[in-house]
Amino acid sequence: MKSTMNLHEKYPIVDVDQNRILANNGNLAYAYRLELPEIHSLSEEDFEELHGLWLQAFKSLPVGTLIHKQDIYRKTAFDASSLPNNTFLAKATCRHFQDREHLSHESLLFFIWPKNKTVNSSSLVNPFAYIPKKLTETLGEKAEQFAKAVRDAVGFLNNGPHLSVIPFNQASIIGYTDAYFNGFNEGFDTDMVLGKDRVQIGDYWFGAMAVNNEGCFGDMVKTSRPNEKYNTDGFLFHQGFIDGLGLTFPGNHIVNQIIHLDDRHKWRKLLEKRLEELSKSSNFGSQNKVLYDRVSDTLAQINNDEYSRIVRGQLNVVFWSKEEKGLDYTVSELIARFKELDIQAYYPQGQARIHYLLNNYPLFSSNFSDSDLYVTDLKHALCLMLNTTNYRSDNEGILFNDRLDNIPVLKDVWDEGKKRIKARNFAIFAPTGEGKSFLANNILRQYFEQGVRLVIIDLGGSYAKFAQLYPDQHIILKYEQGKNLGINPFYIADSHNITPDWLEDLTEFLIELYGSHQKVNKAQEVALKKILHRYYGTIQEGHCLDGLYAFIEENQDSLLQELGIDPSYFNLTHFLHILSEYVGNGLYSFLFKVGEDKSHRLEDKRLIVFELDEVRDNREVLSVMLKLIKSAIQRTIWRNRSERGIILFDEFAKQLKFDNVLESVEFYYQAIRKQNGAIGIVLQSINQLPENHTSATILENTQVIYSLRNEKGYEALKQRLNLSAHDLNQLRSIKNDLKGERKYTEIFIKIGSESNIYRLEVPPEAYAAYLTDGTENEAIMALYEKSHDMEQAIKEFIATTQKSTIQNHRP
Repeated sequence: MKSTMNLHEKYPIVDVDQNRILANNGNLAYAYRLELPEIHSLSEEDFEELHGLWLQAFKSLPVGTLIHKQDIYRKTAFDASSLPNNTFLAKATCRHFQDREHLSHESLLFFIWPKNKTVNSSSLVNPFAYIPKKLTETLGEKAEQFAKAVRDAVGFLNNGPHLSVIPFNQASIIGYTDAYFNGFNEGFDTDMVLGKDRVQIGDYWFGAMAVNNEGCFGDMVKTSRPNEKYNTDGFLFHQGFIDGLGLTFPGNHIVNQIIHLDDRHKWRKLLEKRLEELSKSSNFGSQNKVLYDRVSDTLAQINNDEYSRIVRGQLNVVFWSKEEKGLDYTVSELIARFKELDIQAYYPQGQARIHYLLNNYPLFSSNFSDSDLYVTDLKHALCLMLNTTNYRSDNEGILFNDRLDNIPVLKDVWDEGKKRIKARNFAIFAPTGEGKSFLANNILRQYFEQGVRLVIIDLGGSYAKFAQLYPDQHIILKYEQGKNLGINPFYIADSHNITPDWLEDLTEFLIELYGSHQKVNKAQEVALKKILHRYYGTIQEGHCLDGLYAFIEENQDSLLQELGIDPSYFNLTHFLHILSEYVGNGLYSFLFKVGEDKSHRLEDKRLIVFELDEVRDNREVLSVMLKLIKSAIQRTIWRNRSERGIILFDEFAKQLKFDNVLESVEFYYQAIRKQNGAIGIVLQSINQLPENHTSATILENTQVIYSLRNEKGYEALKQRLNLSAHDLNQLRSIKNDLKGERKYTEIFIKIGSESNIYRLEVPPEAYAAYLTDGTENEAIMALYEKSHDMEQAIKEFIATTQKSTIQNHRP
């Protein structure tokens, strides 16, 4: 025996006004969509705080209010059409993730004012069997009071942390209703086939399982519990109490939590009577004794806690599958998940299954009867809330992956509007071999393709391959012993174009070069600017450090007097002595030898790599190199301050062996404040930053943190960056998988005060582009040497690798 139901013949909605709904059974409801925190982002304290937020919002709602929270999880194919798709690696990324299956999540919240305020006494109700012929013409004063109470509750939730409660609109409500009764089939409308042994809607078979009486529960419920998947010795990684029924539960399903707010005074009398009855029979069987203790505890709680609210409620899961046997698997998995919670759920069959499917539509959930509901305190019921959702993408940003199915997630680590961070400087921490340069390549490549200018100061040779994917837009300047980089800070095409900004930048450069040996005051700065202005006014071409030195040396007897500079303000003899090391036959004169000035070529390049590997152990040369690079950056790249730019210091620890280098880097951090830019540093450990004022300034101005796995622990990171206990637990939970079908590394990312664990999975093309060493890298570079086309080299490498894999797997 089976029946079919056509939704459009008996539509459940009579009227919709914005998010207010009047149902065909006379129920009034207000519908909202919830924006919840990302899964894994909440600590044990956060779960407690959310529990308190729900409690404060709901406890003042009128007696008779029905709250229905519905969390819908559906198998979804990832749509990569919104991702960038205009470069070789971007196209490869889209192809790699297109149609990847994952669970989508939509969290809905309904406040319902039932026409019949008493809980239904009938055990099974078909909401479509009886439609009132006439509805109340006016909603009445109590309905208006209910509306105000709902607005107050929603306002309270929105003013708290973590949550956003967004009203539905008419189109959303109609769309949701149609989708629910159409069994979430897409592309066609269909009937509900409601049989004794099965419920089928279109392509799907449906089932349900419920927690519907007090006897279902074990000893206790909690706001959160340890997540065994990520816990290790010494720390606990928390999840919501029923999170195992949410995003980590496989397959299509809906988790429904229904709460009826009852009159506590009525329940006090009922419980007192029930307690009296049980006391007479408590000696007749252990079950009566257990019930007696529970009723006694509930009554004591009502009497002792003036904020206690007695509720009748239900937790149930509706699930569906394309294969009928798939329901059996889901039932088995649900039983196991409930067992973990010490809950014994009810599995409805026949008419009861139809009852659960139809009446989990929120406007009909008032049809659940006393026999379908447990009695408990509101605090207890709210432990059964699902408080987290999918990883949430920002509107723009850098692509990482979520921790569930490695689905692409955009994170706005630039934060143009400064909603989360004031300074967008970033740091990457990871021991050798954990992939910090690989991660940096991934971040910088995406920034570059978004139009950001990049300057990479590299002591490890990790970025040449990535740069060569953009042959016309990059330049690699490599230091070789005894040779300069081709940067002449003094070069200018026309000395008539000298501006105050030019003189300020050049003065700053000379002060860094000269002043690293002593403290420079304002008077010396002014004197230097006057000298430079006279030099450019007198010498029309061939400007360089040698030329400036010769000019000052020739005119030292009269120069200060002509410029009105008191000799006590500026010691020309000392200045010439210090600079003699960089001119003529000085020890470091090769750094400033005049040849072709390459710095003007930088203006047209958006990706500039300075490879300083050969100079990493020379304090003086490295320091001067950093000053020269900074000069070139200021004069060419960031002349337009509206343009975004990033400087990355890779192998940063090697640059920090010398104090004067650390001071030179600090100048970059000071200069970046004037620009629309960011500085990134890559370190093996935060302990490689010396504990001094300069390092403290750098860390204080670094508000985006990336950390990869570190077997030695994260205590130093926690202390130096003031990370929270939950941040530390997140770090400890990092696990990589470099052998499975989907290879990935996990990354802790903290943006301001927000943190979570993300994954990095890339397509083979990006993997090849980011490799920095090893035989695979050598193979790619060998192919590149033949064609001088990095994109072609990567394609050939992948084709060769795939062919080899197929041959090795042949039987």
